[in-house]
Amino acid sequence: MLADMTSYHCPVDGTRSAITALTWCCPVCRGPWDLDFTPARGVAANALAGRADSLWRYKEFLPLDTSAISLGEGRTPLVPLTDTVSAKLDFLMPTLSFKDRGAVMLGELARRLGPDRVVADSSGNAGTSFAAYCARAGLPCTVYVPEGTSAKKTEQIRAHGARLVTVPGGREATARAARAAADEPGVFYASHVFNPYFLHGTKTYTYELWEDLGGRLPEALAVPVGNGTLLLGVALAVAELHALGLITARPRLIAVQAEAVSPLAAAFRAGADDLLPVGAGDLLRDGEGGADGLLPDGGGVPGPGGADGLLPDGGGVPGPGGADGLLPDGGGVPGPGGGAGAGGVPGDAAGGAGGNAAGGAGGVEPATLAEGIAIPRPPRARQILAAVRESGGTFLTVPEDGIREAQRDLAARGLFVETTGVACWAAVRAGGDAVRGEVVVPLCGSGLKTGMAASA
Repeated sequence: MLADMTSYHCPVDGTRSAITALTWCCPVCRGPWDLDFTPARGVAANALAGRADSLWRYKEFLPLDTSAISLGEGRTPLVPLTDTVSAKLDFLMPTLSFKDRGAVMLGELARRLGPDRVVADSSGNAGTSFAAYCARAGLPCTVYVPEGTSAKKTEQIRAHGARLVTVPGGREATARAARAAADEPGVFYASHVFNPYFLHGTKTYTYELWEDLGGRLPEALAVPVGNGTLLLGVALAVAELHALGLITARPRLIAVQAEAVSPLAAAFRAGADDLLPVGAGDLLRDGEGGADGLLPDGGGVPGPGGADGLLPDGGGVPGPGGADGLLPDGGGVPGPGGGAGAGGVPGDAAGGAGGNAAGGAGGVEPATLAEGIAIPRPPRARQILAAVRESGGTFLTVPEDGIREAQRDLAARGLFVETTGVACWAAVRAGGDAVRGEVVVPLCGSGLKTGMAASA
């Protein structure tokens, strides 16, 4: 069962790990893993007829070639929006978001490894996907979500039988809480950011476009970017298809972020290879530190933590909660410099109980309707920036009013899409040279998950 598995490697320092080790990040730099995998040659688009109508039809291109827990994910429709823009309806997945592409891959990996339990963190959609596939696999699952996550998404997570843990603060605090739990023995961390199997699932988005368009890709692919799991999957597939001689022209990648949380767009425009220092451009307001452990205002001292901002020993003083560091009522999570404040957000080296890096109480990340891409410090930032530049693409940002208008416009066209999922249409319909030629946008999540955005 495990014979077809390969190994992880760290793109930063070359450290390697067996897939079976349950080591969720590089033990040296604490960064994400990449995967040693090369797809098989000799498969053309016309050879796929008659295969299962799901993403598993591309088995030669996948690190796992079959799944016992498949829900028929993939093969979503491609429909025209204008003469030059088409939309791929990835909200028509089993759990109503594109995250099923990666979650089924990680869920199948977890099923084969047989851990004691699975842990995930999410702004909602990945959590619902992992909850569903873990239910299918018969694996206990705990999903960590930020406070303020859509009630429809948390209801869906619970419906699949997963344990839901709501974390005070934003997306970064939620990730830290999950990673602390992931370090416990026997835990499989179903991270859509750190585990590359997820990217090998999301890359099927591009393989489907290649097949649907008769063995070619459009001139440009617009992709919403938070942690970059779809964009990096797209870039991976483009590189594979080109290396296999299955395409000659590579599409430009148009990365889309919300103006309110756009750290990658800021770095791209500054010509940087990585995220700008914390505080630059006022992109972070909740005091989430970066890889160097420094606070936005310069307070505190650099910590020995890695890309995830965690200290090697878990950081902070143990609180009165359980093994996951959470209080019984869900209040507080371990901070990088101190214990959690009572019922508040993490304390730190400069702030007091329940404070944040700026010294305020209970600060949160900048608000945006596009909650699924509101990621202040994406761990794969360097890879995302490099992929966009190598494609000849660019970053676009969209204001909140643009998101509202795009959602209403799509609804008027018969497409009910959640607010994060409309970000690319908001960017593309604004026009400009970046969106010239044939463009495909993904509609990533169903409007049933969030409802219509309220007027400003």
